[in-house]
Amino acid sequence: MFRVMLVEDDARLAQLVTEYLSGYEFTVELVTRGDAALERFKALAPDVVILDLMLPGLDGMVVCRQIRELSETPILILTAREDSYDEVSVLEQGADDFVNKPVQPRVLLARLRALLRRAQGKAGTDPAALEFGALSIIASDRVVTWRGEHCLLSNTEYKLLLVLAESAGRVLSRDALLKKMRGIEFDGLDRSIDNCISKLRRKFDDVDSEKIKTVWGEGYLFSPSAWG
Repeated sequence: MFRVMLVEDDARLAQLVTEYLSGYEFTVELVTRGDAALERFKALAPDVVILDLMLPGLDGMVVCRQIRELSETPILILTAREDSYDEVSVLEQGADDFVNKPVQPRVLLARLRALLRRAQGKAGTDPAALEFGALSIIASDRVVTWRGEHCLLSNTEYKLLLVLAESAGRVLSRDALLKKMRGIEFDGLDRSIDNCISKLRRKFDDVDSEKIKTVWGEGYLFSPSAWG
């Protein structure tokens, strides 16, 4: 079980997140005030922190900086459109990822698992697989299972699927995908991402492009709720 410290003053949202995550490999400890977060963090030593920005007692961004100065524990920020901080500011202040409100529980679960996989990969261990309905991805073994059967993917197809799944619910541009996969920038002409997306859709019966959606003018989105 992984320990999650949830810093959130919205009782309804806190209950939703706690009940959902508790059904998986997580135990959740709730902190409702920003000015209590750092001391609770020291006492709990959680595996990951979910942190709201708008908190009583102390701003969430200040809490983020305090925790980051103390630890490399992954921090996932909950952001709303009315928050004064933009996504870049959130990441620059030490957060590892963010999820936009209203929170989609399956997206939150996928992001947490991706953060833990990266963090524990550095430590030489592996957290749970990424799972979306009938799709399972075990990064440590490079194993992809679809509807109970092993799915054969090329190296490029696997990398693209993993990058998309780790950012489930978020639109990724071609430039972002190429940088994550190859460390190069999109030149406006490279069609390798588009071609690979087409192959993945065929292999996962995504005839209507619902599992991997095209967001015109922006990029591609891995839909966590469309995998059955």
